[in-house]
Amino acid sequence: MLPLIFTAGWASGINAYAVVFLLGLFGRIGWAGDVPPGLQRTDVLIAAAALFLIEAVADKIPYLDSFWDAVHTVVRPASGAVVSALIAGQDDSLPTMFAAAVGGTTALLSHIVKAGTRMAINTSPEPVTNIAVSTAEDFTVGGVLTLAVFFPVLAAVIAAVLLAIGLWVVYLCASRISRYRRRRRERRGARTGGTEPVLE
Repeated sequence: MLPLIFTAGWASGINAYAVVFLLGLFGRIGWAGDVPPGLQRTDVLIAAAALFLIEAVADKIPYLDSFWDAVHTVVRPASGAVVSALIAGQDDSLPTMFAAAVGGTTALLSHIVKAGTRMAINTSPEPVTNIAVSTAEDFTVGGVLTLAVFFPVLAAVIAAVLLAIGLWVVYLCASRISRYRRRRRERRGARTGGTEPVLE
């Protein structure tokens, strides 16, 4: 259970709606036996699919993607924790609170990677890079989550490697991200008719 929980948490930090939809769908068609019945409900699948489509568009538009990420700073870790807890609830061998902590923490870390890399990309606000990165994220989440259903340990290893690489990339791009945030503060100050203090 733990490898699936880790992978679901990592994927939730990138696209929480895709995780809910895919896990629910896999459980519905009988590919995964550990998917909670709550995720397989028709209304949950429809809502997750609709929200995924909205995110698929918003995530490919420069600056809007960063706003979307900011809004989901709470949503993605919370979703990772809830999905992980629900998965753990299917098997008494893993404490629910521990599973929620693992899923929520992993989701938070992968969300930081997603939001950080998107800020770095938006320092050059042309849409091609945003579209390419967002599409790659969607396919990666779908592929790794599907792999987790059949080979959970392998999927967890891949998710861990991608998470480690992502955190390293965000660390390397920290100065670029800092400049991006400073420019945003300056633009907000200009719109309000004043100049906001810039903290270095």
